Amino acid sequence: MPESGPPELTIRTVHSIADIEPEDWHKLSGTDSPFLRHDFLLSLEASGCTTAATGWRPCHLMFYLNGQLAGTAPAYLKTHSMGEYVFDWAWADAYQRYGMNYYPKLLVAIPFTPCQGPRLLFSGALRGWMTPERMHLALDSVIEELGAHSWHLLFPDPKDQELMGMEEELHRVGCQFHWYNHGYQTFDDFLARLTSRKRKSIRKERRQVADQGISFRRYSGRDIPDHVLSAFYVFYQATYLKRGQRPYLNSDFFHQLRETQPEQLHIIMAARDGQMIAGALFLQGEDTLYGRYWGCLEEFDHLHFETCYYQGIELAIEQALTRFDAGAQGEHKLVRGFEPVITHSWHGIPHPGFREAIARFIQEETEHVMAYAEDALDALPFRQGEPDQ
Repeated sequence: MPESGPPELTIRTVHSIADIEPEDWHKLSGTDSPFLRHDFLLSLEASGCTTAATGWRPCHLMFYLNGQLAGTAPAYLKTHSMGEYVFDWAWADAYQRYGMNYYPKLLVAIPFTPCQGPRLLFSGALRGWMTPERMHLALDSVIEELGAHSWHLLFPDPKDQELMGMEEELHRVGCQFHWYNHGYQTFDDFLARLTSRKRKSIRKERRQVADQGISFRRYSGRDIPDHVLSAFYVFYQATYLKRGQRPYLNSDFFHQLRETQPEQLHIIMAARDGQMIAGALFLQGEDTLYGRYWGCLEEFDHLHFETCYYQGIELAIEQALTRFDAGAQGEHKLVRGFEPVITHSWHGIPHPGFREAIARFIQEETEHVMAYAEDALDALPFRQGEPDQ
């Protein structure tokens, strides 16, 4: 019998997650990550948050191996760089100064979500066949077909990084701060691992919040009342409006989230004198709590730390989760027990001149980020000898 030929890979793009059957998507993505759920991506589209009009034209990738669906990836054709948390504004400005177009670009990422996780949702057969060279060539072919000027893959997990790891490619790193549950049963167990000074500082912050007459209540899933969801959205909007920006997400999205992913949704509201004054929204994965959105209308001492961090730590401990990802940036998290974590992104820039300049920039940036993360370890509040992640 003749030997079979080499596997044939074809890639198709679809302009709505609705064009992919949820069963086909979840067979490859699983349902443990709240952000990779078909429901989550569909809610973003159906609510009008990710559309061509908002600069987030869905362009999801479907990978076929010998004619059989073997992989997918959430992807968007972008006409700006907002809502990505890996900043390339300077690159776009450089293109513009030379009279060249930086946009549209292909973004393989979860919109508005700087959380590390799977991005290349591949079957075992496709992942086993794929190499970094083939992966980069595949993405290069997609942007050529789409008329995009570059591709960008943001916040991949370690398995995906193995498929992106070519030395000559553009690999950026960043630093976030995550909290890890080292077997804690209570918040006091966590505090016991800190130095005496840091432990007293956190207790003082929490006490000062309570002394202002502020209390907290947690709501989960479909038990979140409409009036609570509406109040939370007002707070969420305020976070952006204070900076003169429009919020990325609308009220319809949060209502859809409550209906489609109730088992992964938590909202913690702060109240004073019987009135809700602030709120934070969390999504729960298999082993990780994600703190995603927060807002308030009036500032109170330490209210942000309590609502977004300490309440989240208590929730993570209660749910027996191993990690709490409270979002991007924020070195103030260090003294509150959040440990430095290196994040990654990969970038395909076809133009040789800009590619060379960007490579030099990334090299300098990487040295700075890695030194910063190393220095951050010295600021952790754990008692000597305690494990750091």
